[in-house]
Amino acid sequence: MTRFRIRRDLTMAAQRVGDPSDAAPAGARLDLLKIRDMVTPQARVLDVGCGDGELLTLLASTRGVDGRGIELSQLGVNTAVSRGLAVIQGDADSDLANYPADSFDYVILSQTLQATRNPRLVLEDMLRIGRRVIVSFPNFGHWRIRRQILLRGRMPVTENLPYEWYDTPNIHFCSIRDFVELARKLDAVIERAEALKLNGQPVQVKAPWWFWNLFGEQAVFLLRRR
Repeated sequence: MTRFRIRRDLTMAAQRVGDPSDAAPAGARLDLLKIRDMVTPQARVLDVGCGDGELLTLLASTRGVDGRGIELSQLGVNTAVSRGLAVIQGDADSDLANYPADSFDYVILSQTLQATRNPRLVLEDMLRIGRRVIVSFPNFGHWRIRRQILLRGRMPVTENLPYEWYDTPNIHFCSIRDFVELARKLDAVIERAEALKLNGQPVQVKAPWWFWNLFGEQAVFLLRRR
């Protein structure tokens, strides 16, 4: 039995029915909407590896957050700034150490954990500077990935992991169970977790970890310090 105290708020959507701030913008990625649902209104948010600012824009328009971003790509920074967002160029592996403790309500790392050089250190820094941490990542334990390795004997290429082994920015693949184990080692509490299909829909809310690890193509976790 897992030692984590996992709280899944199954009534959240029902409680917010009719709230215009929850209307999904046209074309919004469903995994980003899952992250949006974990963020409280008017929160202070740091989006690590924010890309072109898509998530920060979503959070500003639907949650009214005080958002900041850090992005390695200069092109991403330029695009985000052109949207009117407060984004600076920086590296999650080295620059998070410069932020003071508890400086944000939420620190978010969306689809970027596997591209960091030291995922454990990045997650430790996020838990230090944020009261809550949200992490999403592609699940390397999904059955399609296992099938490609078993039948083809080659590194898998999927819609969530579209790169060939020789040109991928992803250097630390992990599964859902790997992430749960890392959270345990960091003594982090998992407040909420969702395994998602490719289209962003949840796999099954009450499924055990092994089921999520096999059938979830991506996952979203909400953590806090113990």
